[in-house]
Amino acid sequence: MAQLEQFTTSVDAVVSRMRALDAALPERDGVAVFNRVYLAVTEAVDRSIDAHRFADARAATTLDVRFAQRYLAAVDAVTYERRPPACWRPLFQLRRHPGVRPLQFALAGINAHIGHDLALAVVDSCRTLDCEPAELEDEFDRVGDLLVSLEERIREDLMPGPDLLQIADPLTHLLGAWSLERARDATWTAARALWALRGLPEVAAEFTERLDAAVGFAGRMLLTPLPD
Repeated sequence: MAQLEQFTTSVDAVVSRMRALDAALPERDGVAVFNRVYLAVTEAVDRSIDAHRFADARAATTLDVRFAQRYLAAVDAVTYERRPPACWRPLFQLRRHPGVRPLQFALAGINAHIGHDLALAVVDSCRTLDCEPAELEDEFDRVGDLLVSLEERIREDLMPGPDLLQIADPLTHLLGAWSLERARDATWTAARALWALRGLPEVAAEFTERLDAAVGFAGRMLLTPLPD
């Protein structure tokens, strides 16, 4: 029980950090937009753990914390004028661009976090728990289901207005090119590949670098400034 409480406290610390960021950042800041979305997801995962909806609470909490640490490390890198991972650079570079809409910021952050960070978090968690990725698949799927359930709400909450319904709106085309479910499926494949490559550190490092760059490229496309 003491070990589980230690992990639970870590989730509470993650939530507290995100709440502090929410209070400190300007509302329209692109990182603030994503942070609000991610805070809602983390709180939902925390409630699910408390309600015993995960078969293995320790595994779920470990994955949740390792996942969040990747995002918070990117925030810290920018705060202390270090270079964040390539997947996060578009969001931090364009966070105040007036031509980027809030929904784009939210989805670009989700793209970076799911497409890159989640794969590495699975590997981190496997090392912490001394287990294989297959043993975390249920927790991975449950977290992914929560994200998918929130995506529709995110799109509704951040819609720029009825013009989005017009087929000519460029945002309609931009958002149609990215899918959370496809990103989640690709991430699970990437996590399994990274775990299989753990005995080949140079190959694993190259794979991680290419994954980071590819996710960053997709993020830059999602953040294409659009006309009003």
